[in-house]
Amino acid sequence: MKSSKPDQGPVNSIAVVIPALNEEGCVESTVRHLYLELNLKKIPHEIVVVDDGSTDSTWEILNNLMSEIPTLRPTKNLGPHGFGRAVIWGMNNSTADSLVVMMADNSDDAKDVVRYWDKLNEGYDCVFGSRFIRGGGVIDYPMHKLVLNRMANLFIKVLFGLPHNDITNAFKAYRRRVIEGCSPFISPHFNLTIEIPLKAIVRDYSWATIPITWRNRQEGISKLKIQEMGSRYLFICLYVWLEKILTSDYRKQVYERNLEHTRSLQIEKPKAN
Repeated sequence: MKSSKPDQGPVNSIAVVIPALNEEGCVESTVRHLYLELNLKKIPHEIVVVDDGSTDSTWEILNNLMSEIPTLRPTKNLGPHGFGRAVIWGMNNSTADSLVVMMADNSDDAKDVVRYWDKLNEGYDCVFGSRFIRGGGVIDYPMHKLVLNRMANLFIKVLFGLPHNDITNAFKAYRRRVIEGCSPFISPHFNLTIEIPLKAIVRDYSWATIPITWRNRQEGISKLKIQEMGSRYLFICLYVWLEKILTSDYRKQVYERNLEHTRSLQIEKPKAN
């Protein structure tokens, strides 16, 4: 499903940013699967795994993997911890001109990263995955989390008038210019997963949606605490919605100026004799 007209050139490389907190049971499998897919498709990439204060063997595993996976770039978040902070740390410590945020728990499909790459190269600024459109799907999604997810996404969809129905999902792709154009970010935790895409949409970056699949983690413990996140998600939604309302007239003026400029550049073809 396309939402806006792509107008950018191809991207040169992609950085997959993976925040990890006590993921010794699954981070190795996640990195290996990802490297296999990207290397198989000969996609220039770097795998930036951010250790966000792990107390298990996550960091040791990552360092051991470097001898086998040359594109792996493990780094420690030396600042305050939190999912959002770890993602931004990883983005700031990567060099590629496009980025994907991926979970460390093997819940996201590495093959979808390749599909994100292909879609970005069609000229889009952002590519959002949805688990709830034709071709997408979820496996072993706990029912109470599924219900809350659908309610939260419906609220955001109505509030912003979006056709997209899975904005809370962290697994998305961006050109670096989007991240730079939407900075600074104020979400320290999982609410970053909605701050980046909502800012990108409000600031008129082009985007598209593709179907993706998600599988519930088989190892470790989920770091998302639903009871702690409701107010944080709501705050970010209203924060970006306020930007949308306050800047609507300005964005309309910019659009009209750009349209007028484009028309003025059109050269009328000479009439045939």
